[in-house]
Amino acid sequence: MAQKEGGTEQGCVKTGENLGAKASMAGPTAGGGVVVEVREKKGPLRAAIPTMPFPVAVICLFLNTFIPGLGTFISAFTVLCGARSDLISERGLCCVFWLNVAAALIQILTAVIMVGWIMSIFWGMDMVILASYRDQGLPQDV
Repeated sequence: MAQKEGGTEQGCVKTGENLGAKASMAGPTAGGGVVVEVREKKGPLRAAIPTMPFPVAVICLFLNTFIPGLGTFISAFTVLCGARSDLISERGLCCVFWLNVAAALIQILTAVIMVGWIMSIFWGMDMVILASYRDQGLPQDV
């Protein structure tokens, strides 16, 4: 909600734990606008996706497209081989491995009703996006 008071605009942003994204506001910019930054709040399964080298991520996407859950299952083992994840510092290497195995099992078991197959493809696309950020040296806040 924006209000105009004395020729200046003020913004009001509601944040809280129940929202899916956190937002923060900065001061007015040179053009008179307000800069708003939005960051996605990742769940444990999403935060457990490992950041792999780009070719490995593309292979996992390909496998997830044709055999739902297989690329995610292989990506779980890349965590043990040194691939980084947002969740490793909080929960540890073993927990991140098992979260990826659980995601693969969910994808395999729900592939019969197409949900797992679609989830598997999106999971593979997230792996490729994270890998491209890694190769470009960009921050991994997707």
